[in-house]
Amino acid sequence: MTNNLYISATGPRSGKTVVTMGVMELLSRKIDKVGFFRPIVQKKYGVNKDLQLMDACFNLGIPLDQMYGLTAEEATDLASHGRQEEVFEIIINRYNALRAQCDFVVCEGTDSLTASSEFDFDINAEISKNLSASVLMVAGSQGKTVDETIQAVETASAALAKRKCPTIGAIVTRTDGASGWEIMDRLSKHSLGENQLLYTIPEESSLNRPTVSEIVAELGAEVLWGEDQLTRHVYNFTIAAMQLRNFLPRIEYGALIITPGDRADVIVACLAAVSSRSQKSIAGIILTGGLKPTGPVQELIEGFPGICPILSVKENTFPTATRINNLHAGIFPEDKRKITRILATFEKHVDTEKLAEKVIKTRTTIKTPQMFELELIQKAKAHKQHVVLPEGEEERVLRAAEILMRREVVNITLLGNRDKIETKINNLGLRMPSVNIINPPDSEFFDEYIQSYYALREHKGITPEYAHDMMTSVNEYATMMVFAGHADGMVSGAAHSTAATIRPALQILSTRPECSIVSSVFFMCLEDRVLVYGDCAINPDPNAEELAEIAITSAQTAKTFGIEPVVAMLSYSTGFSGKGADVDKVRRAAELARERADNVMPGLKLEGPIQYDAAVDSFVAKAKLPQSDVAGAATVFVFPDLNTGNNTYKAVQRSSGAVAVGPLLQGLKYPVNDLSRGCTVTDIVNTVAITAIQAQCEKGLL
Repeated sequence: MTNNLYISATGPRSGKTVVTMGVMELLSRKIDKVGFFRPIVQKKYGVNKDLQLMDACFNLGIPLDQMYGLTAEEATDLASHGRQEEVFEIIINRYNALRAQCDFVVCEGTDSLTASSEFDFDINAEISKNLSASVLMVAGSQGKTVDETIQAVETASAALAKRKCPTIGAIVTRTDGASGWEIMDRLSKHSLGENQLLYTIPEESSLNRPTVSEIVAELGAEVLWGEDQLTRHVYNFTIAAMQLRNFLPRIEYGALIITPGDRADVIVACLAAVSSRSQKSIAGIILTGGLKPTGPVQELIEGFPGICPILSVKENTFPTATRINNLHAGIFPEDKRKITRILATFEKHVDTEKLAEKVIKTRTTIKTPQMFELELIQKAKAHKQHVVLPEGEEERVLRAAEILMRREVVNITLLGNRDKIETKINNLGLRMPSVNIINPPDSEFFDEYIQSYYALREHKGITPEYAHDMMTSVNEYATMMVFAGHADGMVSGAAHSTAATIRPALQILSTRPECSIVSSVFFMCLEDRVLVYGDCAINPDPNAEELAEIAITSAQTAKTFGIEPVVAMLSYSTGFSGKGADVDKVRRAAELARERADNVMPGLKLEGPIQYDAAVDSFVAKAKLPQSDVAGAATVFVFPDLNTGNNTYKAVQRSSGAVAVGPLLQGLKYPVNDLSRGCTVTDIVNTVAITAIQAQCEKGLL
């Protein structure tokens, strides 16, 4: 297996960071410990900027001073004294020290060391050769003709060939539609070696937009209001020097308004525009000339809800605008929306599976929590599903929905009051122009759902009036959407109890024909593997038949999510070493599960009763069940009752630092999943992805 990759740009402002982040993510899905290394860093840009970005985005857990060789100043000083060999020696030694900690290292080459792009690439080619790394070239086409872009790739390719560096291929970034196709055609026919990969990534204008925070840093501005909104992106800037009747029509979405600090009329008009549904939301306001609003105006400003960032600078309007116009947007760890857009753009235009296969050749069997979560996203995207989120007015749900939509994971419907949801989206600075919002009583299907619900529950003695009341509940309405085929799955629970989420599913959707009960599993993401625990959330005391069903259903769930099922049916006794009603129940359940597996999962490895230590520890397994295929190798753990399962998963989670993903409900005709009321945005994203994958499975798409 290849254990490193060198990403080298043919010149400055090439979009190399976009490619590097995309490669880092795709490798993180397949490899346990991925490291990041810069042979030479530019101190004038901040030694730790790029390193901090990669560390924050991919949880590398490596000290930043171990992620680079030396600074450009140090390298230049050594070279000027005729000590070039020491430059390579330091880089190699520091790289080897990092490689010893990692399974794979992505090296990002440097640019702008000299005035010559060709000479810079020669340096990177030499470094990659000394690191025994294969190379992925990155060429930026913005501001270049097609001929100039192709020449840059050809020159870089020749430099690599001269040094006999193995080359993966090239990615040309920042193309437009016509030039992208021509570049692909000409390079693939004449310029690249046999079997080398070639992709183009078009210009993504949103990546060139600075955040208000970057502008604050560039101008040394003082933040007067809206400090919690500094991650807003600036799409353009407008100088407000005219009367309001002429200024207001010129406000565009994401505009940064630049105006003298004594223009109270402009300030108030901008804040009114932010609060108005009829005006486009701005990014913020810059007050120039060192002038700030006076007391009465300050009081008026503070009365507005959702104040956008208001900054103050000492410079006058024109020089302020000039500096902003010359600002090049960066990528920072706190800018989650831009990072999401980067990863989505890379995934859209690059065949990540093919690139990964080319880079690493083989796949590792180790699976970390991050790898598992990233795999969920990829599987969900493969066949896009429609998931309804009843808690559309909840902030965490809205933030998760934006991530899911930007990465094109699923189609989303939010339930709730449209005005409240749109206002909250605007106040949070989120961007979801195509999201579907439904207020249940206003829906075209409201009456139809009432009739369907009444027909389903009439035998329980409900009245039409009761059915009407139930359909005004977002959970009941969302479940009916799934039942009617208007959504593929539902996720709720961030603001509702488990009962409020699951009860409508049991009443409306019922179980699959082959299932008599609904059960649940948790994915327990340990440091180096993912285990399946069931049932830890639903059934208090299942009998032997129900326990057997939970075992088979959990094994099927594990297989759906890429985990080879090896089932341990747990008890306080292993094999025939103990007796008692509880042990007998598990023994009988194991027998029934084996019989059922012969029909639905032939060859399934299943053992029971077995103790947890014998199921998970190979040393204990040899002593207690030496002939078992399951002992010491179990991946699916079936607990005898809810008390044992719920306490065990929480004990493992809290004691080992494992990430618990779930509960995932299994056995329903259609996928519905429950969130914890303490869930994070990441939890919601993962659960929605899981729900989409379940929907794919129900449709036979996996």
